[in-house]
Amino acid sequence: MFEKTFKNIDDILHKDAGCSSELDYTEQTSWMLFLKYLDDLEQDKKINAELMFEEYEYIIDKKYRWSSWAAPKVNGEFDYDNALTGDDLMDYVDTELFPYLKGFKQRAESPDTIEYKIGEIFGEIKNKIQSGYALRDCLEKVDELKFRSQAEKHELSHLYETKIKNMGNAGRNGGEYYTPRPLIRAMIDVIQPKIGETIYDGAAGSAGFLCEAFDYLSKKDSLSTKDLDTLQRKTFYAKEKKSLAYVIAIMNMILHGIEAPNVIHTNTLAENLSDIQDSDRHDIILANPPFGGKERAEVQQKFPIKTGETAFLFLQHFIKKLRAGGRGAVVIKNTFLSNSDNAAVALRKELLESCNLHTVLDCPAGTFIGAGVKTVVLFFEKGSKTKKTWFYELDPGRKMGKTNPLNDNDLKEFVVLQQTYADSDKSWSLDVDSLDNIYDLSVKNPNVEEEAPLREPSVIIDEIMAFDKESASILDNIRGLL
Repeated sequence: MFEKTFKNIDDILHKDAGCSSELDYTEQTSWMLFLKYLDDLEQDKKINAELMFEEYEYIIDKKYRWSSWAAPKVNGEFDYDNALTGDDLMDYVDTELFPYLKGFKQRAESPDTIEYKIGEIFGEIKNKIQSGYALRDCLEKVDELKFRSQAEKHELSHLYETKIKNMGNAGRNGGEYYTPRPLIRAMIDVIQPKIGETIYDGAAGSAGFLCEAFDYLSKKDSLSTKDLDTLQRKTFYAKEKKSLAYVIAIMNMILHGIEAPNVIHTNTLAENLSDIQDSDRHDIILANPPFGGKERAEVQQKFPIKTGETAFLFLQHFIKKLRAGGRGAVVIKNTFLSNSDNAAVALRKELLESCNLHTVLDCPAGTFIGAGVKTVVLFFEKGSKTKKTWFYELDPGRKMGKTNPLNDNDLKEFVVLQQTYADSDKSWSLDVDSLDNIYDLSVKNPNVEEEAPLREPSVIIDEIMAFDKESASILDNIRGLL
């Protein structure tokens, strides 16, 4: 039922003049889903308070609650007579509802409250739907969705992940929003986070890393009430620069079960590395920073290794944000391993000397749909020098793409072999002492025979001429026999 509802919402938005792409569909669905979720959450908390003979204080004033304006009901039946629609609905949403919700940012006690998140979301997002009748249809469809049971939340989170995946596949910057979940799960399996450790992603995108890490940790056996509270409030931390990704990250985490996500809307790279204190550091970093971006000179000045390449700045940030003994798994384009420019060389040297880069996973082309670069995953632990790095060359045995995406089975061997850094046809170890002075870490599988070097054109021409002479001689002999 939920899947059909999501499809119906997309069909309505597709026909509206204000929404033109999967990005718009996901954005507009997100703010409606968020308000419906919030209303269901408040109803649940009210019932729980009454059971404890306590009075529940609503976050949202009655006039602005979902059940008042989006889906008014009488005796459980939809109250069409009092439901706003058309121009009246558009006027209410744009001039009353959104300004009221945006004001929560100023009224909230602190940034880690649900009130502050409400203000942040509606300070960034805009209602793009142009028809009040289309909006009314969408609201009624969203109202059909239920957030009460864990099974319902699980199904909704799965469908929302599908929307994010479609959004990621819709444009050339798909990797910004969607990192393949099998890859994320393999990274988490290698890192093996534990309850009580903090996990950070400074380039959160749709928060896929944190959602998958939450799923991994919440499935642990015998979790206490304290453990569950730790998972909710003191485990996951994120930053995201772009407004749409920020909103989607919060909604994605909420649907996975994290009620008030610790996501900050900010430019992570604006933080000066020298200002990072030990209290700002984390035990684990899981991230896929944007590739190919260019940062302004004033941003570069905040980093010891000056470079305009966004991913290289993020890697410096991540190393600094890790606690001593902390573990990181970061996706980066594979040219980082071999580029000979000063910044790349200096960054590889810094990584190898300040961290133990114990594993490099080489991903095949097509791992990221719509991204034109090959990637690797760097696994490292802060606090000790790298002596040996284990490489694994992932080869699923097929061409990757939309119809053949990465799956969990593709990564099973990697996860198993990585536990003991075992050698195989696809894996090998590199002694860091053997590296040259540019610290070239290129993926060169020693188990695969090198292809014969291409011959010079002049050699090929000489060989062709020799064959021609030989052919002419044979033909002359045959003619003599006739």
